[in-house]
Amino acid sequence: MEFKDYYEILGVAEDASADEIKRAYRRLARKYHPDVSREDDAEVRFKEINEAYEALKDPDKREAYDEVRRSPFRNGGRFEPPPGWQFKTEFPGGGFSTTDAGAFSDFFRTLFGDAMPFGGDPFESRSSVFSGRGEDIEDRLAVTLEEAFHGATRQLRLGIPQRQPDGRVARQQKTLNVRIPAGVTDGRRIRLRGQGGAGIGDGAAGDLLLEIHVTPHAQYGLEGRDVTLSLPVAPWEAALGATVKTPTLKGDVDLRIPPGSATGTKLRLRGRGLPGSPPGDQIVTIAVDTPAATTEEQKDLYRRMASSFDYDPRRRRQTERD
Repeated sequence: MEFKDYYEILGVAEDASADEIKRAYRRLARKYHPDVSREDDAEVRFKEINEAYEALKDPDKREAYDEVRRSPFRNGGRFEPPPGWQFKTEFPGGGFSTTDAGAFSDFFRTLFGDAMPFGGDPFESRSSVFSGRGEDIEDRLAVTLEEAFHGATRQLRLGIPQRQPDGRVARQQKTLNVRIPAGVTDGRRIRLRGQGGAGIGDGAAGDLLLEIHVTPHAQYGLEGRDVTLSLPVAPWEAALGATVKTPTLKGDVDLRIPPGSATGTKLRLRGRGLPGSPPGDQIVTIAVDTPAATTEEQKDLYRRMASSFDYDPRRRRQTERD
């Protein structure tokens, strides 16, 4: 027969308080409950955890177990009960409160006896042994920049763990209407309460957490709540200044281009980014777009410009570096 180190099974110190033991039991029982656990050895671990808790939660059984444990036994090692060993404490009605003798190991029954007044196998109705909140489920939700800006309602079909009439848990397709709030940013999580994993016993269902992923846009970029835009302008607009129609997610606006603007010049349209407190801005980056000269007249115009300006952009760039 193998010795069982119940403290090691629950992951607590030998001087752990009753509350610490109870918390450890609840945490492990939630993790290894066979109805929801994905661990291969969930059923075996769950039985070990219940047995350890049964031994340590009661002061009399714990005191008797500690007396045996003081001998040099190790978890999984060979165990023989001390000569004349008998667990003498009497319980009201005798026996134990959570499970029958068949659910306990030979080691447990040797120490504490086989009297089980309540009868029945707790694994026939696992929910009666432990109740716990279902696990939260995380998923990603891709939205367009327009949906993030204006808000939207999306209909999703997801596989959600649901408890079946026989007590087991299986994934079922479920249709959910998800409201995407206006101003939602990339990476933000939307919580749908009660739409996660099924609870254990009387425990509430977990939540569904949807992480927002704003998909790349053909025209705009996104930096937090700020929307970015590269705006092409003609050389004469950049040189002389101009007012040009500029697109935003709220609609076109008239943007003033200052005289002498160069490629890379940034202009800010306040409040034209994603809604929020405060709202984001739209950052417009000027991109001077030089038209191709396809006729002799256009080529002659470029020649006259070249002779009119004492301008070497490479020399200017070198001067700026120096």
